[in-house]
Parts: sequence; structure tokens; C-alpha cells
Amino acid sequence: MTRPSVTGSYQERVGREFRLAELLAALSLATDLANAMPSEHSLRNTLLAVSLGRHLGLDGQELSDAYYAAMLRFISCTASAHEEAAFNAGDDISFRKLFAGVDFVDSEAIGARAMTGMGSRLEEAARQKLVADFFAAAPEYIPVLTVTNCEAGARLAKRLGMSPGVVTALAQFVERWDGRGGPHGLQGEDICLPARIMDFAFVMGMEHHRSGRPAAVETARQRRGSQFDPQIVDAFVDNADGLLAALESDSVWDETLAAEPEPRPWMPGGRLSELAQGFAEFTDLKTPFTVGHSSGVARLSEAAGRVVGMGEDEVVRLRQAALLHDIGRVSVPNGIWEKPGPLSDPEWERVRLHPYYTERILIRVPAFQPLAAIAGMHCERLDGSGYHRGLPAAMLPLPARVLAAADAYQAMGEKRPHRPPAVAAAAAAELRAESRAGRFDRDAVEAVLEAGGHRRERRRGGWPAGLSDREVDVLRLLATGHSNRETGERLHISEQTVHGHVRTIYAKIGASTRASAALFAMEHDLVQPA
Repeated sequence: MTRPSVTGSYQERVGREFRLAELLAALSLATDLANAMPSEHSLRNTLLAVSLGRHLGLDGQELSDAYYAAMLRFISCTASAHEEAAFNAGDDISFRKLFAGVDFVDSEAIGARAMTGMGSRLEEAARQKLVADFFAAAPEYIPVLTVTNCEAGARLAKRLGMSPGVVTALAQFVERWDGRGGPHGLQGEDICLPARIMDFAFVMGMEHHRSGRPAAVETARQRRGSQFDPQIVDAFVDNADGLLAALESDSVWDETLAAEPEPRPWMPGGRLSELAQGFAEFTDLKTPFTVGHSSGVARLSEAAGRVVGMGEDEVVRLRQAALLHDIGRVSVPNGIWEKPGPLSDPEWERVRLHPYYTERILIRVPAFQPLAAIAGMHCERLDGSGYHRGLPAAMLPLPARVLAAADAYQAMGEKRPHRPPAVAAAAAAELRAESRAGRFDRDAVEAVLEAGGHRRERRRGGWPAGLSDREVDVLRLLATGHSNRETGERLHISEQTVHGHVRTIYAKIGASTRASAALFAMEHDLVQPA
């Protein structure tokens, strides 16, 4: 990662530059959701890792690498979600939580967790079969899982622009001091120090969360010289009370960001879209059929934003929101996303919450705050039937309407477990039907379809009170206070022509004043969103 010079106060820099640690902290919140961990669990592990690094005398690049690697420890958790769900009755999230921190060369420990935790919602006979199938497949599966996570973690770290040291650490995070790890069986100091620290901090964080300080210290001692570097274990044991006490406050957000090693890199605002692309790829790995979904939605949204006349800055923000819109999706088990039949009410509730999680993750970071609300509205509908808030049309700004239409259209053309992909013409017809039913904004739909290569549909006789397309254009400007001259300039028609349109509009809608016309426009959702 290129490190810009550190100049100016935090307040002076926010807006033109963004602090890298804050952006990665947002991603760590998403990985916590994907692993059913308490909020800020990854940040606690990061704080432990960097504190341990300082006790070991690290500074400079190596300490920074340990810090960022620990924050990104679970960045590859979506890479094997599909396979993990298959092992655990569709619940990849519980699978990862169940085995988090286990010593994977300890067959007894793996067996004990499998017997007590896998398939907990199944009937006993089905659960027993599930566990037996897992044991039969584990010798072949675990090495594949190791390679998958290490390769995916390294590639995503590169995508985010991380340093070679962070990339290497994420490629080695399953290696062991005694050489019995993977994927390459590295031993001792052949494993980079940031990877050794990161793995140790993760296991200690899990043991501390599950069982408290004494259990963490005992686990460290038991695995000294086998899974863990003896030097790291000794530094931890000698300072365990202080190191673990720092993790026990309700929130460690500020403490973890304050612990970031110097010099603290800031990212130019122009690179925010590049980082959002990395977040999108992390999200879309969750299921095989969503690979590339967020990027497709972003391309459609960007092009459609220009079609409807958004300014360039607004178009850029819309693209970024589109890349980030589904990050809350990782909170839902794959068994729900991949279910071939109708969802149950509890399953629907899980699905309905994913835009909420998107918004809550993004709102934590200044760089993403302007995007949070729009990204969180991607499942809202004009008639109030959407989620997670069920907002009415009047509360949905134009960028949110475009994003919703782009998300729906992109998904229609993608395969889903319950249906094949729709051909482009069928997807366009379905989206237009949804618009006519009052769920999507007509202008947003036509802009998205134009961005998708469709000819723009001319609506004939479909406006309320028999208004024409041009009369609706005039009404929108009239309702928002534009004079006849201003309206003519905007629509490239004469003032006299506008006057004639206004008289016809008044006659059709039964109004005689601008205020009455404005009320009609709002009642029928004809006001162009700001």
C-alpha cells in the first residue's frame, strides 16, 4: 500500500482522503456477521495482535502488516460458504462459528465439536447422518478448504491494495509452527511473523470470548511449540491480564483505530470506488450465482444515473453505493439464499434484515456514511411493500430508485436456485410490469433498461388523468415552482407552448393553481425525486 504523506488534521482530511484503517474496520464488521461473531470481534483480535507485536519489539512495516492482516483475517470467509453450507444442513455461518479456533490436527477436538454442534436443528437420525458424512469427507475436504481460504484471502487483499506482507500473511494463516498446517506445510520462521501473530491472536480471541482469561492462557500453553510460535506464546502469557483486559470493554472501535501503527495510510478519495469493488467481490463470493452481481448492478446504476440526468459526483456515489449494497447479505446462511423452494416466515425475516446490516456497517465510517442510506434502500419499493423499512415513495430519492431497479434487473438475468435466468427481453418486460404496478419508478426503470441495451418504452395513455409524457414533464416543473419561461428553457420549447400545456393539465386534473397541481403530482408520485 502506498503511504501518502501525513499532513493536516483528521477533520481537514476527511472528504478528500479516507483513513484506510476505518475502511477496513467496516469490512471487518461484515466478516463478523458472516461468522456469527459478536460485533467488533475482529477488531478485538486486531487490537490483541498489534499489542502483542509491540511486546515482541515489532515496529514499522512488520507491525503494520500484523495489524492489517489481523483485521482482514476473515476476508476469505465467503469463498467456501457454499461448501460449508452443504456440510451443515445449509448453515455455513454456524459451521464457521462452531469450528472457529479449533486445532485442526486434533481429531478429538474436531469430533467433539461436530458431535455437539452440527445439524443442531435436525431430527436426531438426520443429524447423526450429517455428522457421519462430515467425518467421511473431512480428510479430503479440510485441505481443499485451507487452499480455498488462503488463495481467496491473498487475492482479495491484493484487490484492496494491501502490502505484500499482508498478502503473504493471509496466504499463510493456516500454517503451523510445527509444519502440520497448510496449504504448504511451512514450519517455524518460514511462516512470516505477521501470520504467526494473526493466527495466535485469533485463537486467543476466540478462547477468551468463549471461556475467559484462564482458558485463553491455558490454550496458549497447550499449543506452544505445536500450533504457535513459542516466543509469541511467552509474550502473551507474561502479559495476558493486560492484553485481554483491553478487549473486554463494550466497544474497542476507537481503541483499535488508535492502535494503528505509524505512519497511518490515508486513501485518496479517488480510490474509494476501487476499494468498494474489493468489498463487492468479497460479498458476491457468498454464493456461486451471485458472482459478479454487485459489479453488474454498479455498471447499470452508473449508466442509468447519467440517463436520468444526475450530476457526475452523484453518479460516482451511486456507483459506490451499488458496489456496497449487498454487503449485509453475508449475514444470511447460504441454505436460505440457495433454497430451491419458497422461504418460511423465519427465513424471510433473515432476508429482510440484510439491507439493515448493509446500512449499519456503512454508517460507522465517514467515507461510507453518504452511501449508507441509499445502499440500505435497494429492496424498498414505491408502494411501501419493500424492506427493511417499508418506505413509501415520497421517502425514496432518485438514486435509491435507480439502484432498486438496477438490482432487480441484474438479478432477473442471473440464475437462482428457484428459477432459471430470464432472457433480456423477458427481464425488461417483468421490470416494466412491476413499474406499472407501482413498485418501481418508471423513469428509473427506463433508464436502467436503456443502460442494459433496451429501447426506451414510450408510455401511451398510462399516466393518470390521461396526461401525456410531455404534460407530465411540464407538471413536474410546474409543481416544483418553475415559471413558464424556466420550464420552456428546461424542455427546449417556447413559453407559449408551455402555457398551452399548463391550461390542458389544469383541465385534465381538475386544478386551477400551482399548489393544487403540486398536490396532484405528489398524490400520484409524479414529482421527480431530488
